[in-house]
Amino acid sequence: MKPEPIKNVRSKAAAAAALSALALLTSGCVGGDEKAAAGGGSGCPWDADESITSTVRIGYQKIPNGDVVVKDQKILESCAPNATITWSSFASGGDVVQAFGGKSLDLGLMGSSPATKALSAPLSLPVSVVWIHDVIGAAESLVVRDGAATDITGLKGKTIATPFGSTAHFSLLQAISDAGQKATDYTLVNADPEQIAPAWSRGDVDASWVWDPTLSELKKDKGTVILTSEDTAKAGKPTYDVGVAADDFIAENADFLALWAKAQDYAVAQIADDPDKAAESVAVEVGVTTDEARAQFDGFVYLSAAEQATPDYLAGKLGADLFATAQFLHSQDGIAAVGPESAYADGVDASAAEAAAKASSAK
Repeated sequence: MKPEPIKNVRSKAAAAAALSALALLTSGCVGGDEKAAAGGGSGCPWDADESITSTVRIGYQKIPNGDVVVKDQKILESCAPNATITWSSFASGGDVVQAFGGKSLDLGLMGSSPATKALSAPLSLPVSVVWIHDVIGAAESLVVRDGAATDITGLKGKTIATPFGSTAHFSLLQAISDAGQKATDYTLVNADPEQIAPAWSRGDVDASWVWDPTLSELKKDKGTVILTSEDTAKAGKPTYDVGVAADDFIAENADFLALWAKAQDYAVAQIADDPDKAAESVAVEVGVTTDEARAQFDGFVYLSAAEQATPDYLAGKLGADLFATAQFLHSQDGIAAVGPESAYADGVDASAAEAAAKASSAK
């Protein structure tokens, strides 16, 4: 793939200024005095903006977070009725990265490991992380069959399935490294979540590091969790599900991006304040029961826009985390080269979260 041009910093600065200005223009309430949503959970929770006419291609994954709440409740479509919005489902972040490489997406959800790959050579895609959908905890875990092992070293020589290039793969490699082992000591199999459950049922794999809803399926079928992504985060290697946008889209669609971030912030608040309603949407989109969806919320940490727009996340530390991820992936032959630390810092754009935070505080 031909390398993409270096990011246009001036365009990002202009987009940031536009998003900041739009914060007050889109500052309809995201709290208890929102408009009641229409039947079935759809409808705009604030005054719709008919001036937004963007054409937007969004890639999502079946993960229990605010993104599928926004999709199911048609918040974007209701709040920007004159925009053209297309949602496409992807099995893993690696597929989302390929879609950005093929210029077929404007916004998409991927894990922090795929995002790091997108920002690293040889891809060096002109994209930026604009949102943190969740901080991954026990929702991604290493599950073993029939008590095959009680720790990672007990799986030496056995078959472990995981989607390569995903945050689950990253956590698995980190756990192997922390145990003083090498990836070659195990038989690692690349499989999408939808492929893992059937392979597990056939007895083709001994273990899997994967996320819900597949994780829950394996646990029901004689599976036992022995490690989680919360464990690897505590060891200094946190993973995230993030929203990524093409840089040219950020520069040209500041009004829509501000609205999108506001919708995501609304969904995060709903998970916290009305988990039953949020779980209904997750159940529809992810393909689980409402009770299962509500239980899966416990495996993640969801951050408000105000929390994200701080030095602990989008306004600072996330860039450093992506750089550290790149260094580790390179040590595991997961990427060809590690770029300068500035490449990862510049690959994070807090403007949309800052706009959503200002809109929320202005209510």
